[in-house]
This record gives sequence, structure tokens and C-alpha cells, in this order.
Amino acid sequence: MTRTPLTPRQLGMLLAVLAAFGFSFKAIFVKLAYLSAPVDAITLLSLRMLFSLPLFLLSGYAYLRSGPALTLKDWALLVFLGLTGYYGASILDFAGLQYISAGLERVILFTYPTITILIGLLFLDKKASSQLIAALVLCYAGVSLVFVSDHQLAGDSAAPWLGAALVFASAVSYACYTAFAEVSIGKLGAARFSILALIVSILAAQLHFLVTNPISDLIQPLPIYAYCAAMALFSTVLPIFFQSGAIQRIGAGPTVLVGMLGPVMTIFFSWLLLAEPLTWVQLAGTALVIAGIYLIRRQS
Repeated sequence: MTRTPLTPRQLGMLLAVLAAFGFSFKAIFVKLAYLSAPVDAITLLSLRMLFSLPLFLLSGYAYLRSGPALTLKDWALLVFLGLTGYYGASILDFAGLQYISAGLERVILFTYPTITILIGLLFLDKKASSQLIAALVLCYAGVSLVFVSDHQLAGDSAAPWLGAALVFASAVSYACYTAFAEVSIGKLGAARFSILALIVSILAAQLHFLVTNPISDLIQPLPIYAYCAAMALFSTVLPIFFQSGAIQRIGAGPTVLVGMLGPVMTIFFSWLLLAEPLTWVQLAGTALVIAGIYLIRRQS
């Protein structure tokens, strides 16, 4: 029996689901690493970046050799974007995951499109609309619900506040990255930009590690290496390429809508693999955040 090949749209939808799955699993890998050994956030990020670098260089070497030469201004913007994107957002996120559940982390991070639009309103002369205001209300009402649930379940009353603040700062950092990346992408192309920004982030992460930690901290138990390698492959490199392939076949809008599965996936797998509590309040809050992001995507 011959199998009917997937249409471009079906393949695009499949790639979008795989990208959402990979991105949603990052928090699970981080939490599993914290449970397996006493490792700090910067060591975990450093190892993740070291495992990611050869994968990106092998897959993107041709892109690095092509395209126009970069000016000093181009490099300055790339450094800013590398620091706010893959490095800044990641280290704040990893630190926050020490204090809050993976489910709450994903819901807070998922508000970054609303923050991106707020940055546009404040600095890029964008205009507000009633739909945007409704989206903001839905998103932050949803985050509040999930936070209240997480706060009630936590033994240390201060921990959720600190964790939520760190992850929200991560969302702000990533929103800065997405808001200002368009200029670089327009000149360099998406693939070349992503690889160069990642290299800046990797260098920043290693410098941070060398300043704050002894080299001996890179010697970790085997499970830590396994989780960092899995994070690099399945939650960094592959999802980025899956997402690019999905956008090419079905467009950015549908790809982002499929990506809304991410918080739900994270909450489900954190319950399944980490034994984190799953409540109706969490699910209701997640639904509100997804509805708010959907409104924003319809507007854009």
C-alpha cells in the first residue's frame, strides 16, 4: 500500500507542531537538570550554548559566508540583539525556573508578544487599539490566575515572586530582541542573522561563566550533559529550523497560532514528568493568555 505524501500545508503544520513541542520542552529539560544535580543557572546555560554552537555552525556555515559585509552599526545592533535575545532572556529564564513551576514559566514567557507591542507603542511610534487593550487585559489576567495557583502551592511565599519577576524580565528581554530584530533580518536574512546573534549570545554566556564561575564547574554528572545536549538539539537548534520551515510553507501567522500549543504542552509535560500540580485555575489562566495572544496576532 503506497503512502500519500504530505501536502506542503500538511508538512508546514507538522513542522509548526514539532517546533512548538521543542520550544515547550526547554523548561522541562531545565527543571530535570536542577532535580538531577546541584547546578547553577549560568553553568547550565553555558553548557547548553556550547552544545548548540557546533550544530548551528555545521548547518549554517554557508549562510555565514554569504551576504553583504557588516558595518560597525550592524555589529552594534547584532551585539545588542544577541545580549537581549538568546543570552539575556535565557539566563533570566533559567534563574527564574529555580523558583517557579515550568507551567507558570511558560505562561509568563508567552506574554512577550504583548510586551513587544508595548515597546512599539513607546519607542517605535506604533498606535494602540481597543483590540490591543483587550489582549493585554486577557494576557495579564491569565498570568495572574496561574501565578495565584503557583503561589498557593509553593512552600516559600517569596520564591514565586522572585521566580516570576526573573521570568518576566526574560520576557521583556526577548521582546526587545523581537521588536528590534527586524532591521537586522531585513539586511542579513533570517538564517544569517539568527546564527550571528546566537554566536554573540554564546560568547556572552561563556564570558559570564568565566567571570563568575571556576572552570571546574563545567565538570558535571552525566545527566547534566545529557539534558543540556538534549536542550541544545531538541529545544534550540531543531525547533528554530522547524519553525523556519513552517513559516516558509504556511506563513508566519498560522505558525504562531500553532505555537500557542506551547504553554499547554509545557503544563501537561510538567505534570507528567515533573509531578507538578495541574489545576483548573492554571488551565483557565493559560486559556486567557492564549486568547490574548490570538487577538494580537489577528490585529497584526
